[in-house]
Amino acid sequence: MSPDTRLQFYSSDSTAPLPAATHVLGASLLGQGGSSTQPWPVLQVLTPLLAGPAQALQEYWHSSQTVRHGQFHDVRFGSDGHLLYGVISLDEARFADNSGCALQNAAEQAYRQLFSLLEAEGCRHLWRVWNYIPRINAVEHGMERYRQFNIGRHQAFADFDRPVDSSPAACALGVADGPLAIAFLAARQATQAIENPRQVSAFAYPQQYGPRSPTFSRAALASNGDHSILFISGTASIVGHRTVHPGDVIAQTRETIANIAVLLEQANHQQQGQPYTLAALDYRVYIRHTADYPAVQQTLAQLIGPAMRVVFVQADICRADLLVEIEAQAFAAR
Repeated sequence: MSPDTRLQFYSSDSTAPLPAATHVLGASLLGQGGSSTQPWPVLQVLTPLLAGPAQALQEYWHSSQTVRHGQFHDVRFGSDGHLLYGVISLDEARFADNSGCALQNAAEQAYRQLFSLLEAEGCRHLWRVWNYIPRINAVEHGMERYRQFNIGRHQAFADFDRPVDSSPAACALGVADGPLAIAFLAARQATQAIENPRQVSAFAYPQQYGPRSPTFSRAALASNGDHSILFISGTASIVGHRTVHPGDVIAQTRETIANIAVLLEQANHQQQGQPYTLAALDYRVYIRHTADYPAVQQTLAQLIGPAMRVVFVQADICRADLLVEIEAQAFAAR
């Protein structure tokens, strides 16, 4: 990828001026009470913000190239010919049948549309995916909903001959209600998948976590002209494949940062140039219980530094015994 097609990122509250539509690939709108009528695709993430005066926060992905906006079935997307950002929101009621697997069917359909779009646009390499699942920990028809989602997602990967061991960086969080909502970044060139030696790869989890394992890599390193981008997937207090420190949000936060630090080490081994550091990351922190926010915030300030760039939101985590999950990204000169 040439430098003039590089991907860029920034966030702003509702009072900031809007960017030029011709260069915006897409955005995420975090918080409650916000709305968007912009020409670019916007994923509405129905998770309350836990800090700052803003009720809603927009996070933009944009390109120095002119962006074309379009729709492919249920997917709204923006593409500059080299990079593509898309969003899809599906109401599970459309996919209800006698099997009771509406979420599974919706997840499979969402990813089938996603992969079909990438093939049609020539940007077949997924870089990053954000999944938001209503009532993620609820058990329906004898199975936790997150596990139903994993079955549907895995089936689409298989149908499109996409190996799970080269999956994108991703997260899957729970919201109280609403549609299955997914945003994704893709490009013409592949990323380098990064795994954490302290953890079993998510796509290799034992069957105690469901009939189909999650399909994501712990992190991914992308070439971005004269920079590289590190995408860190939703990361939590997991060692091996087990949750550690159940019930202790401070210990879980520390363990999560320990896992992110290892991913930074692995990424720095794979790329030349400016090293990635904890202080250089842009973080999104999901906290299950609002009352835990002060403890998580203080712990992160101690581990990362008071100048950390972080957005705190309330959301359910993919395992009921996990209290916090952290995702991050950073740009570094090559």
